[in-house]
Order: sequence, then structure tokens, then C-alpha cells
Amino acid sequence: MATLTDRQASGSAVSESGLARPTLKTIAAATGLAIATVSRALKDAPDIGEETKRRVRETAARLGYRPNRAGVRLRTGKTNVIALVLSTDSDIMNHTSRLIYSIANALRGSPYHLVVMPFFPDQDPMEPIRYIVETESADGIILNQTKPDDPRIRYMQDRGLPFAAHGRTSMGVDHPYFDFDNEAFGRLGVRALAKRARKRLLLVAPPRSHMYARHMTFGFSDEAALLGLPFEVADTVTSDSSGDAVEAAVAARFTRPDPPDGILVGSSAAAMATIAGAEQSGRTLGRDFDVVAKEAIAVLRRFRQDILIVREDVGRAGEFLARALVAEIEKRDWTDRQGLEVPVKVEPGR
Repeated sequence: MATLTDRQASGSAVSESGLARPTLKTIAAATGLAIATVSRALKDAPDIGEETKRRVRETAARLGYRPNRAGVRLRTGKTNVIALVLSTDSDIMNHTSRLIYSIANALRGSPYHLVVMPFFPDQDPMEPIRYIVETESADGIILNQTKPDDPRIRYMQDRGLPFAAHGRTSMGVDHPYFDFDNEAFGRLGVRALAKRARKRLLLVAPPRSHMYARHMTFGFSDEAALLGLPFEVADTVTSDSSGDAVEAAVAARFTRPDPPDGILVGSSAAAMATIAGAEQSGRTLGRDFDVVAKEAIAVLRRFRQDILIVREDVGRAGEFLARALVAEIEKRDWTDRQGLEVPVKVEPGR
């Protein structure tokens, strides 16, 4: 019997327990499939049937198969890693956690693994992108909070690194993306508030440097103008500001003449802070004022029953981005490289 040292010397894969690790050949023997078929099934190749993929993945999991990443990189130049680059200033109530879960779930059973790389508000957002590119530590990147002219996208495109963005730009760069139609959200919200006879509208928008803030602000302001409704956009806080800051700003606005009676908010956390601020003036949600907010995780109804809600399917976004990026990495034709979720209804309060 070969010893552990013998097996290591001969180049065989060895587990920490000293037993030979299962290989593609092991899985092929267990399933009765060709080694090439097993390999392609584990790579989620489109020409392999779903039942075959399922059988191969289940067998691989049962046998404890893990690809040798060092060997894969030497052989193919790939890391089988996808990096999700996220800002740490995203509020816990927004869709970040759902986005991470949906991307990881879409990659499940594929050879790709997800790593999350955070960057801080005081950090150059280019820094994690440069690190990944220069160290070749991932095969592709998913990023969010896109800007109209986003240097991160220009940098990755110039260097040929596959990427997908949760959001659009105005750069004219053709790349995989998935976005929520925030212009449609703005218009829907204004119409819902007008239907409830609200006469003075306020928007608590995302930071103006973000592309989706431009979409939301345009939809809100253009629809309000079309309906002849006076409107304003909060100028001291955004939907990404701290809850305390949003609450204080809204409370202050309600102490001045002609306070708003209809408010559109760009995040769940900011919506709750907005309501708290307005209620400081003694006004009641659903009677004296209304709030329209979008959410990815059902939490707002537990805060107030009368919030008007537009749902955002971040799970769909994460799955789309993961699959589109893998196709980009593998240079496969992918007709659905770009997706847009268009909201069509506002759920009334209860």
C-alpha cells in the first residue's frame, strides 16, 4: 500500500486524513459517465442535461470531491472565484444581504465560489478593483452603486476583466447588468400619492452621484410636473444617510410652512426614519401624510401598516448577474446579458 509520502511524491491528491481525494475519474466510475462528461457537468455546460448535472453534483458532494484550485489555476489560468465588491455604508435594511444570498445560491453547484470584498466610505472605490485585477485573484467582478461615468467600469473594460453591474451607466459601454427601473418607481409613487389626494410631494433620493438616483429623481419630478403637483427633493440628506439624520431633517421640514403630505423614499431604512420624523409633528401616517417606499425584504409592514410599498426582486437580480457573469467569463453566447425589472404596482396600506 502506498504511504502518504509516496502518494504526495507521485502527485496524487491527498486529503488531510491521509486518504486519496476523489477525482473526476472517481466520480466518472461512480456514475458510469465519461470523465469529460463529468467535467462539463461540474462546469454547468449548457450541452449537458439538468438531470445529468444533478446526478454528477450529488455524487461529487457525497464523495467529498473538491477541485484542486492551485492545479486548476496552473492548468487554465482561472481562479474559479467571483468577487462581489460592496460598499460598507449600505444600510442593514436595504438589499445587500439578499443580493449576496442570491448570487451565492446561483453559483451553487458550479465550479465558481463567491468572495465578498468590502470597501469603506473613506476609501477610494477603485482600490478593491485594482487589487483584484493586479493580483488576478478573481475571474470576474460584480459591483453595484454604479455612477453615470464609472471609472471602475472603464478600468475593468480596458483591462479585459469580465464584470457585471447591478445598475446602469451613461457611458455607452456594452456590458452585463441588471437594474431596477427607478424612473418607473418614481412615476408609480407619484401617481399613487396623487390618487390619495396628496398635494405637496417630497423625494428622499439616493446620493446624487449614483446613476439610479438620477433615474428616480427624473421619474419623480417629471411625473409630478405632468400632474401639476408641487414637489421638492431633500437637499440635506439622502436615502443612504443615517436614520438619525433623515429623521431630524424630515422633522425639521414639518415645522416649516407648507410641509409635504406625500413622500417618496429610496430605501426601507430611510422610509422608517422619514415616518418617525413626520410623526414628531403629531401627524399620522395614512391620514395626514403618505409614504411610498421600495423594499427587497418584507419589513416595512411590521413597522407601520399604512406604508405604500413597491417590491424589488433583488433575488432575481443576483441570480441574473451571477449567470450573466459566468457566461462572460466562459465566453459563451448569452442572450440575456442585460436585464431590467420594471415595477408595475404600488401595494396599498392595510
